[in-house]
Amino acid sequence: MKHTILIFFLSAFSITVFGQPVETSFNLTFEKFLNSPELKHATVSLLLRDLKTGKIITDVNSQTGLAPASTQKVVTATTAYSLLGKDFRYQTKIGYTGKIENGKLTGDIIIRGSGDPTLGSWRYGSAKEDKVINDILNAVSQYGIHEITGHVLVDESEFSDEVIPDGWIWQDIGNYYGAGARALNWRENQFDLYLKSGSVVGTPVQIAGTRPEDIYRLRLRSFVTAGPAGSGDNGYIYLPMFEDTGNVRGTVPVNQDRFSISGTMPHPARQLAITIESRLKKKTFNEVAGNYPFSISPESSGINYFYSINSPALDSICYWFLQKSINLYGEALLKTLGKHFGKNGSTSEGVKVVQDFWKKQGMDDYALNIIDGSGLSPQNRITTDDLVRVMSYAKQQSWFPSFYDDLPVFNGIKMKSGSINGVLSYTGFIKNNSGDYVFAFIVNNYNGSGSAMRKKMWKVLDVLKP
Repeated sequence: MKHTILIFFLSAFSITVFGQPVETSFNLTFEKFLNSPELKHATVSLLLRDLKTGKIITDVNSQTGLAPASTQKVVTATTAYSLLGKDFRYQTKIGYTGKIENGKLTGDIIIRGSGDPTLGSWRYGSAKEDKVINDILNAVSQYGIHEITGHVLVDESEFSDEVIPDGWIWQDIGNYYGAGARALNWRENQFDLYLKSGSVVGTPVQIAGTRPEDIYRLRLRSFVTAGPAGSGDNGYIYLPMFEDTGNVRGTVPVNQDRFSISGTMPHPARQLAITIESRLKKKTFNEVAGNYPFSISPESSGINYFYSINSPALDSICYWFLQKSINLYGEALLKTLGKHFGKNGSTSEGVKVVQDFWKKQGMDDYALNIIDGSGLSPQNRITTDDLVRVMSYAKQQSWFPSFYDDLPVFNGIKMKSGSINGVLSYTGFIKNNSGDYVFAFIVNNYNGSGSAMRKKMWKVLDVLKP
């Protein structure tokens, strides 16, 4: 009954008000979409607006808050662009405590994080792990330190110790896309796990190694079995926060020698510290991986900083944030907003900063009902009206060319996508001879496969393509 009412409204609205043939065709195609049997128990929201005229072409459930999945990332990105600026860079500082005499440091090397999510990332030439490690070692040497008696310690006080936002689910947090943001992130806080499967479906799969080869305090047990050839990656790592032992479950295809899945590194800051210390002391990773306290307070006296590592600029960070939908980046940016414009570097403070910013842009109270910066939590609620407001705001800003470049292209359309269980969403821009459009399109609780629903949503948007 709900869809029947909407269809009648939509048909009447488009025929009596909107005159452009492409717009009429779009609404008729959308009507057919709403009749899809996969949407019998679903909630669908769509807002389509002409950017030049401000005219609303289609408005169905645009004030209904729905789980947005990763389309929420455009909210975090545009807020960061607005408040931090496209040239903002994180700064990781290297210092020491104690005394240096004849090249010998009687004290500790200190690494102070500022939340940089790119440190050690393979996506940037300046941030790759080997380059970062070598840059730190060269800086230490050039400062005149050739031997240390203490350890390499980390300062992670820039952010709160709340690593994982509320609402993230158990199946996600042990896997690479569920890596939470810390003040000192390393290699995007992830590792690769290699699995070896046999030739018979259903037989046990063995762990064949990891990358990095040595990972601080990580023990995994495999309960993975071999799946049919071509079945793909259906393996999941279950690793409790701040724990060292986890389980790997699910399936990977048969006849694989080093099938790779990626997980969340349990102690990324310590991983970096031990890596640096092992190189300074010319020992193996495990020889220096003790149980001593790794953390140091920023209030500790006598810290002398002598080197800084600058991250790529914000527009480069947002490029990969939106292109590859990296959840870690969203949570790091959210906490950074909380640190710089709120009370502290916590998720909750970051959320307040985001909500306050958009309230000042005219968004209703409680319209932006979010609890993280990436959209990974199924508890987030955003309206398509919110998303269109955000994208329309971005279009008017001086940094829009960078933001537009950050957006991925799906089905020939510049748009951000989102998907979690039972959720598919898109928001973006389309220009044709009839208009210059901004849209947001969310479906919650559909039936059937995600790929089939994706094709149906793309078919609706195809009508607007030039």
